[in-house]
Amino acid sequence: MRIALDAHGGDYGIRPNIEGALLAAKKLPHEIILVGRDPEIREELRRLGAADPERIKIVHASQVIEMASEPVEECRSKPDSSLMVCAGLVHDGKADAFVSAGNSGAIMVAALLKMKRIPGVIRPAIAAPLPTLKGTTLLLDAGANMDCKAWHLAQFAVMGSIYMKSLFKIEEPTVGLLSIGEEESKGGALVQETLPLIKNMGVNFKGPLEGRDIPEGLTDVVVTDGFTGNITLKLYEGTAKVIFKMLKEQIMRKFTYKIGAMLMRKVFSELKTRTSADVYGGAPLLGVNGVVLVCHGRVTANAIFNAVRVSGELAASGMVEHIKKQMEQVKDKIAMAKELEE
Repeated sequence: MRIALDAHGGDYGIRPNIEGALLAAKKLPHEIILVGRDPEIREELRRLGAADPERIKIVHASQVIEMASEPVEECRSKPDSSLMVCAGLVHDGKADAFVSAGNSGAIMVAALLKMKRIPGVIRPAIAAPLPTLKGTTLLLDAGANMDCKAWHLAQFAVMGSIYMKSLFKIEEPTVGLLSIGEEESKGGALVQETLPLIKNMGVNFKGPLEGRDIPEGLTDVVVTDGFTGNITLKLYEGTAKVIFKMLKEQIMRKFTYKIGAMLMRKVFSELKTRTSADVYGGAPLLGVNGVVLVCHGRVTANAIFNAVRVSGELAASGMVEHIKKQMEQVKDKIAMAKELEE
């Protein structure tokens, strides 16, 4: 697979992206296409002692979209930005996927401008994999769409199910709709409007679930609007960090606790790895006509490595084609629901 990597994405500059690319080129069979300012990329490679690395290609892009910039305006005014060039490489068939830790809004805009939506998809969604007691649960939308309609959530359920089939090889992924109770009578207008529609999408729908059900892994896919989903994701990340800090504070209180912690070092290390976002690399942007992985702004080299790995697996799985076929099958149901509301 050929993976285009935005060399300038993220809060920490070019280095973690280059380090992650070198790690991926060493351990994975993919070709890595570093997209960005050629002189800066070559200088960083030289500093890292890899002036001419194998299976790494550089594509020059003269412009960079900043993390805090307004996405639509920046993408339109900077056609030669690393993000727009990455998306263009996928559209032109010169790359099989692209990865970026840049401005998430701009990633979506670049993908939409260059790669377009999958036919029938109304809103693409950011799908965030979350660690649970049973393995992994996919939360979508995790921040691409603040205001959603029922038919958007119904499409998210279909796309999320296909992602879990493609990457995690789950034959019939279970789907839940995030609400304030497990009873169908509870929840706001969006939940009530979504329930009958999602039941008719051909997914393995288990009904509404509460926020506390997500860490237990009650379903493989959890569907909600982007505003609620992003809050849920950030709360999830923050809770994991606080728990580890609280454990460390307690361990430091007594010498006997420290001895116990040393004996459990491997357990703590495995738990930290399991709850780290780096394991997943990034969140796929589902609904665009190609494979896109959105990484956290505070990206690490290991996260970039895993993002390249996952994007390659998704491209090889034919996930985009599967979503296209499923969208074709449910398009009449979505259109009918949209007409009824309008």
